[in-house]
Amino acid sequence: MSDIRYDRLHDTHVIIAPERLHRPDSMVEKKDETIDKNCPFCEGNESMTPPEIFALRDENSFANEEGWQTRVVANLYKAVQIEAPHTHSSGVFEHWDGFGAHEVIIDTPEHFTSMTQWSEINAINWLKTLRQRVADLRNDHRIAHITLFKNEGLQAGATQKHSHTQLIGLPLVPKKDREYFYRSYEYHQETGNSIMESILLSEIEDGSRIVANSGDFTAYCPYASAYPFEVIISSVKALGQVDTLSDKSIADLAPLLLLVLQKLKHQLDYFDFNLSISSSPLHEGNIDYSYRFSIRIMPRIYRYGGFEVSTGVIINPVTPELAAKLLRESSDV
Repeated sequence: MSDIRYDRLHDTHVIIAPERLHRPDSMVEKKDETIDKNCPFCEGNESMTPPEIFALRDENSFANEEGWQTRVVANLYKAVQIEAPHTHSSGVFEHWDGFGAHEVIIDTPEHFTSMTQWSEINAINWLKTLRQRVADLRNDHRIAHITLFKNEGLQAGATQKHSHTQLIGLPLVPKKDREYFYRSYEYHQETGNSIMESILLSEIEDGSRIVANSGDFTAYCPYASAYPFEVIISSVKALGQVDTLSDKSIADLAPLLLLVLQKLKHQLDYFDFNLSISSSPLHEGNIDYSYRFSIRIMPRIYRYGGFEVSTGVIINPVTPELAAKLLRESSDV
């Protein structure tokens, strides 16, 4: 029997409908991925990308040469660009010029095509690089909001196989994020808690959707999961935002993230997914009281259709309780 659930975090509804899992042609096909020897993101091919903006490097290495652990460059096919004028025109046809930041974080010098291949040090370096880039861009007061995301696999929109992450900074706060900010603020004013804090406390008490934990971080399958085997990692405590996470928080978070990905791989084999990292508006002062840092992993293993596009209500054929149980019981991880 199906179940219509409210996603309090994102203010949406999801239909959990296990019967839909056996709908013909509903599962996404896995694609064959071959390695490109001329991958621009591999170590040794630095000349194939724009000049680096930032890199975690060996002590004696030089910019735009080998010897890096992570490397950040401008997106060659950028949606917005930092060189554009920062101008805004109002009126019926309101618009901004195409100002913003669009960066590619090359996650690792190895030609890994999946986060599931990463070592713990890969994950730590990745988180530290995200921390540095957001902290740096926060100083540019023309940028109001930053989106951090990963597309892994063709079904998730990836155009490069080498593991990478993208950052887009805009001079405005997108509607969805702006609404979440106001809802979070109002919820804290009414209850004294952040939305994520209340959700996680309830999830921990219930227990049926908890996957794993490490330090102050907990991984769980959300009650109103929009994607089969969706997992969110967050904390009850206010540990800061992505650019203020401590080294200790990163050391706790990195192994938990890899554990969750390995558990997902055990259940789903090689799977495409989108990953997003929470980002609050940049210039709203200290909002850690109402926000919690989080990572959302959204496997793209099920094909959506016209109902989802028309209504914004997603049908998920896998109950989060079953998904969490299978992930918890992945014994060979």
